[in-house]
Amino acid sequence: MKKTKVIRIHENGGPDVMKLEEVDLPPPGAGEVQIRHAAIGLNFIDVYFRSGLYKAPQFPLPLGKEAAGTITDVGPGVTDFAVGDRVAYVGSDGAYSVERNIDIRHLVKVPDDIPLETAASMMLKGMTAEYLLNRTFKVGPGTTLLFHAAAGGVGLIAGQWARALGAATVIGTAGSPEKVELALAHGYDHVIDYSKGSFADRVREITGGKGVDVVYDSVGKDTFPHSLDCLKPRGMWVTFGQSSGPIENFSLAILNQKGSLFTTRPSLFAYVGTPEELRASAGALFAVVQSNKVRINIHQTYPLSDAGRAHADLEARKTSGTTLLIP
Repeated sequence: MKKTKVIRIHENGGPDVMKLEEVDLPPPGAGEVQIRHAAIGLNFIDVYFRSGLYKAPQFPLPLGKEAAGTITDVGPGVTDFAVGDRVAYVGSDGAYSVERNIDIRHLVKVPDDIPLETAASMMLKGMTAEYLLNRTFKVGPGTTLLFHAAAGGVGLIAGQWARALGAATVIGTAGSPEKVELALAHGYDHVIDYSKGSFADRVREITGGKGVDVVYDSVGKDTFPHSLDCLKPRGMWVTFGQSSGPIENFSLAILNQKGSLFTTRPSLFAYVGTPEELRASAGALFAVVQSNKVRINIHQTYPLSDAGRAHADLEARKTSGTTLLIP
């Protein structure tokens, strides 16, 4: 039987629990294809499952939810995909591997003018930006917004996309002068270094005391409750991650106290839950990249065998933008 290499965890813990293992790779089953990966996306959700912040569905758990590659075999009943097709996916555990089988419901075809490495680096982050800006809170002309972690993978895409949608004022936060400059080069009008005082005070200053329509917050503990102080009355706080740790002791009453605010805790997988939604979201992403309104830059690459170091660097905030693992 064919073999492949995959990074799995047998228990939760630090980067050291990740093991590169050789496992059997059977032929693809009904409704599946076999893919040889060209590149694999690194995301905070991988850290959450590794650490135990998100509950693993089983052990051993193959890590990784985003990759791109070329189909090498197709299973019974597969008619929409063929050997040699360039494809990408998001949402199916097991991306940290050289080769794998995957259900076709997770797949989209990658346009010929988009490199596989680019596709691998943008599926989860880009479609997250898509649903946040187009569907969770619809950004358009007149919108004033704040996006935390503006120099992160989602943040760099979101700043450019918000600008393309005609947002009036795009404000970001970042954690160093270098990251501030990076975000300013990707669509943001203002970027606040949150290591240098209150970002909420600075947002109020930028907006003339009015506040923003929406705050997109993937940071969590370190930005709560100050994100709420940035909002206009009846504004929306979109909390879609927790890179600094989970928010504790959240009371709904605080939304009333700070201006009848709205909040939501969305996830990508609820927005791309059907093949039709997945392909529509990916199509919007591919289109905005092909238009050159959004540029996808790969900032770091690591060998797949060095995924532990990549996780450690991500958690230590040593990375910016997009990171790839190369099998």
